[in-house]
Amino acid sequence: MSILTITGFAGSFSAPSRTRALVEQAVDLAADRFNAVGQVFDLSELGPSLGAARQLGDLSPEALELVTSLVRSDALVIASPVHKGSYSGMFKHVFDLLDPGMLHGKPVLLAATGGGDRHALVVEHQLRPLFGFFEAQPLATGVYVSDRDFVGGKLVDEAARARLSRAVGQFAPYLSDYPVPVRGESAAPILHAL
Repeated sequence: MSILTITGFAGSFSAPSRTRALVEQAVDLAADRFNAVGQVFDLSELGPSLGAARQLGDLSPEALELVTSLVRSDALVIASPVHKGSYSGMFKHVFDLLDPGMLHGKPVLLAATGGGDRHALVVEHQLRPLFGFFEAQPLATGVYVSDRDFVGGKLVDEAARARLSRAVGQFAPYLSDYPVPVRGESAAPILHAL
């Protein structure tokens, strides 16, 4: 049995970053729950080559290695801070470099951080359509957290932590030992085998 990998990408340049803290917590939860290896990186680690890149080959070797780990991972945790109602242009640029089929079928936990509740729908109105374009499999539960949910750079709000845990649990059909029906196939043979 191969080793499961979960990669988290935080669309933030800030350090410390609430977005990165959220992604790290989600990846740690998922890695523990599914006996997987997790890794997290953020926009700042992609370096200056990202801004000028028009295709993946234009990235520095270090940045290309990180983006390649994203594409090859078994599951993803993707989060962005909210800037004026949406994700940043540099966050989107990372995905503009990918061919549409590169994330096909990949389970993705979508999350966002913002200053207050008025940005809470960014996951549904901005992130979910982006990953729908790639035909990825965004998990049913998106996670949005605001500044007040953090203390000392850690997610402490119980409702937010419970929502994050519920979202991580939704990786189970993709990362467990049970086969998942391919689109168009009946689930009956699998249910019968149980």
